[in-house]
Amino acid sequence: MKQIFKLILLLLGIAPLLGCAAFTYSAQKVEAPTQQLAPIGSQLTPVPEQASANTSQNEENLLVDLYRSSSPSVVNITVYQQAQQGIVPVGTGSGFVFDDKGRIVTNAHVVQDADQIDVTFSDGQIQSAETIGIDQNSDLAVIQVEKVPDKVLPLPLGNMQELAVGQTVVAIGNPFGLDGTLTKGIISALGRTIPALTPFSIPEAIQTDAAINPGNSGGPLLDLHGHIIGINAQIETNGLSQSNSGVGFAIPVNIVNQVVPELISKGKYEWSWLGVRGGDVNPSLVEAMNLPIATGAYLVEVTPGGPAEQAGIRGADKQKLVNGRAVEVGGDLVIAIDGKSIDTFNDLLVYIALETRPGQTVTLTIVRNGKESDIDLLIGSRPETVE
Repeated sequence: MKQIFKLILLLLGIAPLLGCAAFTYSAQKVEAPTQQLAPIGSQLTPVPEQASANTSQNEENLLVDLYRSSSPSVVNITVYQQAQQGIVPVGTGSGFVFDDKGRIVTNAHVVQDADQIDVTFSDGQIQSAETIGIDQNSDLAVIQVEKVPDKVLPLPLGNMQELAVGQTVVAIGNPFGLDGTLTKGIISALGRTIPALTPFSIPEAIQTDAAINPGNSGGPLLDLHGHIIGINAQIETNGLSQSNSGVGFAIPVNIVNQVVPELISKGKYEWSWLGVRGGDVNPSLVEAMNLPIATGAYLVEVTPGGPAEQAGIRGADKQKLVNGRAVEVGGDLVIAIDGKSIDTFNDLLVYIALETRPGQTVTLTIVRNGKESDIDLLIGSRPETVE
């Protein structure tokens, strides 16, 4: 019998000082993968010893050079809060130099409750910082110091389109307050959806097995060219520990590119909003609604007064039993948006989040009562709270 473990998605938060509490989120249960064994008698071609040694030496030199060039741009962030005895430190996190004007990017959950922020550079220099923008929906924040030390350069941003599962990556940060720690791993998966600090989610996250722990929050995930491909934010554990179990998540660089400039210019970022709740198509739903298609984003609920309801989009209005299972029926099935095929509910959320802006009009292709039709919808702004 397969044993099911309860996994806890741990928002890395900040390495605790003086008993600072950790942040946790519930995650879906996952099953251990089946071990793949090579057939008996299979032939393996041995790697020549010299070639293997040369490859190992080249990678080692590459990592040494990457650390030397990138680590000065990674900072240690200490957060203070006001207490009865005065201002006290409550935790540490990580961040990186974003530009030559002293702006530093980190996670929102690192600095959002700070009354005072100190930034420590790799040469030991400490500067006070102020928060200039926070976005809880992407867990990103920008803080600013007066001036970065000489020869400390902004870290370049990478390209999501060039990433692949299995690619080697490194994380640099301050796990448990240990300054300037480098860890190596691979991209384990792309396109994950992880919890935000709001009821919404962060799409397109990068999953990695590079060791990241409390205190790594806000630090960069880098490719071997030293380009930022993500910002380390969360880990998944077995619920018994706050330490890394080999499953970590980074906010992708395309969201950094999208959000950070507006945090700098406006102090906030407005996310697009549909106002729907739903899921993927399954066989029970196909049978219950006699659907002509087995893919798409099925809409279970439409938020009253939201953009979808105003456009005439419908959610489920009754239940039907299928093989003893209650199925919500009567909702619209979205199969395309602006002509782009939608195969899952996540496809719809990702498109709205990354490809649209509030005030933009999109065309949803839906299936209702077995017939296809197009509905124009005016995208709204994501509210701070959702009923």
